[in-house]
Amino acid sequence: MKRIGLVMVLAIASAVVVQAQEIKITDHATLNQVYEASVESEKLLPFNELNKERGYILYEATIKVNSNEEVLELENVRDYATVYTDSILQGTMTDNEKKLVLNAAPGEYTLRIYAENIGRITYGPEILDNSKGLFGDIRLDGETIEGWTITPLNIREAEVQQLKFAAAKAIKLPGFHKGFFNIVNPQNQYLDMSGWGMGEVWINGQYIGAYWEREKLQSIQVVADLLQKGKNEVVVFEMKNNSQKTVRLTEKPVFK
Repeated sequence: MKRIGLVMVLAIASAVVVQAQEIKITDHATLNQVYEASVESEKLLPFNELNKERGYILYEATIKVNSNEEVLELENVRDYATVYTDSILQGTMTDNEKKLVLNAAPGEYTLRIYAENIGRITYGPEILDNSKGLFGDIRLDGETIEGWTITPLNIREAEVQQLKFAAAKAIKLPGFHKGFFNIVNPQNQYLDMSGWGMGEVWINGQYIGAYWEREKLQSIQVVADLLQKGKNEVVVFEMKNNSQKTVRLTEKPVFK
């Protein structure tokens, strides 16, 4: 009897363990749906000059590449930026990584730099200098780039359930990605974002947090109250679009 009782307890315990659940990303929404009013400027402008406290800004300019492996150099990058030529990801930049070699054949391109403000400085010698985004000089192979279209992006406050999604294609620029999953018994879980770059996540229209591939913690908590029995949806804004096709629900936080 004791043995049978133990087997029953183990069976019940195993039944309530939350197994990792893979969620396929099936839909995509373009980023232009959350564009705010653009500003034309000969030089780069930081967040504070655009009356934006936090979030994301897109900087665009036309560049001419004369030879392969020309160097893009920024004077200030706060706090993180992804760099694209047309729709090709060239790499990322931070205030400690201000130079980037462009892998582009000679020709004319639209340089797109998506900058994120991780947070305001609240201590230390830079507390009086809270400029964020891109500012100061920017050069390509030693030549200053001028003539910018600068567009603030309304991402974190976006009503993601109002965005227009379509079947996911081979989209390479930053944007919103959506997938669906079913839940039998809602309970606290974690969303594993391993393999993604940097961005924000919503569950059933509710914002749950941000992720970054450089952080040790690679998951975001999903509390049971956000989940519903049956069909649920996850929306991911991805800044560094590295063509991930899935996310996963797990019972424990994920670290790298």
